[in-house]
Amino acid sequence: MLATRDAFGKQLVESARDRKDVIALSADLSKATRLSKFHEAYPDRFFECGIAECNMIGIASGMSEYGYKVFMASFASFLTGKYDVIRVSIGYSEAPVILVGTHAGLAIGKDGVTQMGLEDVSLMRSIPGMVVLQPATPIEAREITKYLVETDLKNPVYLRIGRQPVEEHLSENYRFQFGKGNQLLPGNDITLISSGCILSEALKTAENLEDQGISCRVINLPTLKPVDKEIIIKAAKETKKIVTIEDHSIVGGLGSIVAEVLCENHPARLLRIGLNDVFPESAPPMDLWNKYGLTSEKMTETILNDK
Repeated sequence: MLATRDAFGKQLVESARDRKDVIALSADLSKATRLSKFHEAYPDRFFECGIAECNMIGIASGMSEYGYKVFMASFASFLTGKYDVIRVSIGYSEAPVILVGTHAGLAIGKDGVTQMGLEDVSLMRSIPGMVVLQPATPIEAREITKYLVETDLKNPVYLRIGRQPVEEHLSENYRFQFGKGNQLLPGNDITLISSGCILSEALKTAENLEDQGISCRVINLPTLKPVDKEIIIKAAKETKKIVTIEDHSIVGGLGSIVAEVLCENHPARLLRIGLNDVFPESAPPMDLWNKYGLTSEKMTETILNDK
């Protein structure tokens, strides 16, 4: 059990060892975002911008113009809350900066809605040219971080990672393929599509449905923009219904992304599971997932009742 933020922080230090052009910017949250590890390893390449996200965004854009590969991190809600500045300074400027939003979703729990990234995917994917990535497990977070360091990026990237420890469901041989989803389980009746740290609940839901005689395909989508249309269309053609599962608002998130693909390419039955047009409250993570229907038990019930 390891949080995707921990895997990101560790891998960034390792990958930056031979890449002197990699720098990191923080907005007074380096310990929480795990950039503190980078600070310890490379103090001359770490810049503390203080509680001034707009300033950090401008600095990141400017430094990228001089050939630096810039990672900047803050809580997803704080970072993407500066949408207008990101839109102009990063998006419009086509600055190949990596924006890392941590503490995503209901799963941060007691910190409350002001610190939960719940609309961040919808905001970032609306910016022209912005790539949106979301690892589901520590290994996937590690491999995506490697990719971001080693690739000559032409576009800005939003990397969405979580606070809570999550189970590993991928093998050590897993390699991230940009723009591609991966099928974790076969199935012929329905397809469950998830992205991010809720993967374990999606897999448990599939097990519950299998016990009910329902064959479930499970797909993980680490790249939300550009999304893997082919794997979605194939699932729509081969199974009777698509169910999207996300710890994010279904408005503009994974559910909306899949709906757009289906509507334009192969209309199919779709059930979207996620936060539905509501602000949650402060509570332990599993209590919140249970209340808002994101535990495997609640999702199984929702799917079985969706006739």
